[in-house]
Amino acid sequence: MDPARRRAGAVVVDAGRVVAVGERGILTQYEGVEVVELGTRTLMPGLIDAHYHLCIAALHPRWADLAGVSLEELGARLRAQSQHEPAAAWVRAAQWDHFSLPVTRSDLDALELVRPIIVVSSTLHQCVVCSRGLEELGIGRSTADPAGGAIERGADGEPTGVLIEAAWSEAQARSLVGYDDPDRWGDHIEAHARLLWQEGITAVHDAATPPAAEAVYRRLAREGRLPVSVLGLPHPAALLSPPDQSRLAEGPVTGEGDEQFRTGPVKLFADGGAAPAVDAHLGGRRVQAGYLIPGVRDGVRAATEAGYGVAIHAMGNAGMQAALDALRSAIRRDDRDHRFRIEHATCLSAEQAQALSELGGTAVVQPGFIELMGPAVERLQFDDAVWLPFARLRDIGVGLAGSSDHPCAPSGPVVRSCIGATRRIPGGGILGADQAIAYEDWLEAFTAGAARAGSQENERGMLRPGLRADLAVLQGELDPLQPPRVVETWVGGERVWTATSGPA
Repeated sequence: MDPARRRAGAVVVDAGRVVAVGERGILTQYEGVEVVELGTRTLMPGLIDAHYHLCIAALHPRWADLAGVSLEELGARLRAQSQHEPAAAWVRAAQWDHFSLPVTRSDLDALELVRPIIVVSSTLHQCVVCSRGLEELGIGRSTADPAGGAIERGADGEPTGVLIEAAWSEAQARSLVGYDDPDRWGDHIEAHARLLWQEGITAVHDAATPPAAEAVYRRLAREGRLPVSVLGLPHPAALLSPPDQSRLAEGPVTGEGDEQFRTGPVKLFADGGAAPAVDAHLGGRRVQAGYLIPGVRDGVRAATEAGYGVAIHAMGNAGMQAALDALRSAIRRDDRDHRFRIEHATCLSAEQAQALSELGGTAVVQPGFIELMGPAVERLQFDDAVWLPFARLRDIGVGLAGSSDHPCAPSGPVVRSCIGATRRIPGGGILGADQAIAYEDWLEAFTAGAARAGSQENERGMLRPGLRADLAVLQGELDPLQPPRVVETWVGGERVWTATSGPA
């Protein structure tokens, strides 16, 4: 994954670093080395997931899991959750598929649970709450929709309990109160991070890290309990919110920290996730949908003037335009290397791709979204914007960083890269074959590309002397139709996991 050397016969590791890369003959220069024979296996840098919600995914085992359930099963799991955490202020459930299972407050009220209930969509941008939950949030018939979101209402004008984007954000934050106990949260993060070794992942960028989670990460790193390296993107506890001015003033700023936990760029939102902001044409007809999140220009200004980098969530082409306008304004004020990141870049025009390239930006993209979104968007082929335009971005000079957006979508870079290479969607169709990228290029996006996105290219992401000896070993050909599997993971030159025996 080093552009200067795509293939090598031997890698020498010492004291947690790569010290030499070359042909097998270089081993004669080192005395007393332990030789690990790979045979037909492939050694590559440890994989980096550049958009992973580790601090929130770590809490998911505490909540009812609604993936793939029926309405009856949903009720049973919520009742069980109520008994499982009787002291929690809210009865919480996650991984609800709001596309396949419509749920309203009436369904939740029928369970007759005493406490408020929140059922959170797998997108982490939408939820449904019961009537008691609406009361707790102060939402009623006359409550106005918040900017950048919606309170869904029935034909009678009453809230249905479904809260979208900015309306969801407040409910999410309220229902999480009490889950930020640092000791217990740290235990959950440590346990979840160990599972990432099975996927060859040795580093993640936590794409929305509230101050309480930053403190937990720092403590885990200090105690040697952080199994993967983390780049934390600062964001308030209430998602979709503008930057916290006190957090910007107090720091730490982007780049501060060490290789185990470092502060990344400030996370901002230009549009929604369940409802991205789209303004495009379909067969000559204008189509407008979704929600812009207000304040992105002010957020970029506040963050960059305080010395931070920025990473902007922009999924729809209207969200992308808002993000680009904000980034241009930052460039006009300060022409330093900002290392701008666009998170997702899910739908955009050729002109927008060119603009991002001219700004020197990186697109942190999710090949797994092809499978996730494909069935919904394959018939929405806009005249002036393309869905998941990975080849367009790469060919015009935008750096790509690979990621999953877990738990909003499945993780696993080796498998997600297959989807990016084939563009195959459920049902067997192909979504935009001309936007496919070769499998090995996806693996590079999950290593060197992700490292560049985090300003970590002098630290990790390649097999190059001086960089960290975080490694993944793959068994099988690099073939997206018959993908390899991760069989070993190494962190800091030490084997930490094998497929045969688990954690070392």
